[in-house]
Amino acid sequence: MRISVTDRCNLRCMYCMPPDGVPLISHDDILRHEEIVRVVEAAARLGISHIRITGGEPLLRHGIVSLVRMIAQVPGISDVSMTTNGCLLGRYAEHLAEAGLKRVNVSMDTLRPERARDITGHDCLAQVLQGIEVAEACGLQPIKINTVVLRSINLDEIQDLAMLTRLRPWHVRFIELMPSWGAAASLDPGEVVPAEEIAERLRGLGAKPVAANCNPGGAGPARYMRLPGSKGTLGIVGSEDGNPRGMCERCNRLRLSSDGKLYACLFSTVAVDLRDMMRSGASIDELCSAIRGAISNKPRYGRDPGSARNVRPGTGHGGASGGRPALAEIGG
Repeated sequence: MRISVTDRCNLRCMYCMPPDGVPLISHDDILRHEEIVRVVEAAARLGISHIRITGGEPLLRHGIVSLVRMIAQVPGISDVSMTTNGCLLGRYAEHLAEAGLKRVNVSMDTLRPERARDITGHDCLAQVLQGIEVAEACGLQPIKINTVVLRSINLDEIQDLAMLTRLRPWHVRFIELMPSWGAAASLDPGEVVPAEEIAERLRGLGAKPVAANCNPGGAGPARYMRLPGSKGTLGIVGSEDGNPRGMCERCNRLRLSSDGKLYACLFSTVAVDLRDMMRSGASIDELCSAIRGAISNKPRYGRDPGSARNVRPGTGHGGASGGRPALAEIGG
């Protein structure tokens, strides 16, 4: 289960945050720590053992270390991880590791400071790289680096990013842009670099497929390759374009938005409002039933190819707008 703990972010990545931002959720409507833990307890009863904390930027959440500790202590939860932009990771990594966080995914689209500024709106690359180093030293491993590939922005850096895996035991994952979603919809469609084109470039560097049982922990929808003699791996994550190797075919995620809406599909407009249930006095058994219902209604992409496409682009606050939530709200 992926849990967004805030819709706030300290970056403005061109493919994630719409140009005008998203309507921020009122603090009163954001799930409280105790409510998040209650959802986790219900999920654990149903056999869910892995929790990924996302945002927005999760390290902006007040009391994030305490929240991680509370989640990690829930019986049945064996793995707590986090996706972060890395800007604050150096400050929090040691405390997060002590609280029970196991590993981190860090969003990093370039190794060039000026490009990082163009992509994110901030001069942050040095902080991100330092954060990754500190996280590794604190044992938050395996470390995965998420790179969204844009044709005119960073396609020429695939080799440089891939070579990181020869030097360090890091896992660099190249992600195909989702062109129909939120801020990405305003980009030139030509910016999309298909997953197969990324794979071909990696094969040109000598990368070979990795056996499924050798994938890094929490591999999810990515398929993995490895350069000869490397310490880490290279991942490729396709978009929802119908490619049988795309992200939908192997998706096993539930997503909880920061205001308590449970989505069984990243591309769906349908959500279960767990916050309203809890604030109306729902029991743990009722929460379990609601989560079980969401799981049973999770679309099977191969059987229902329209389920991932026939929805409107995110416009903010999925239920309120009638569209699906923006990536900045639900955490991807």
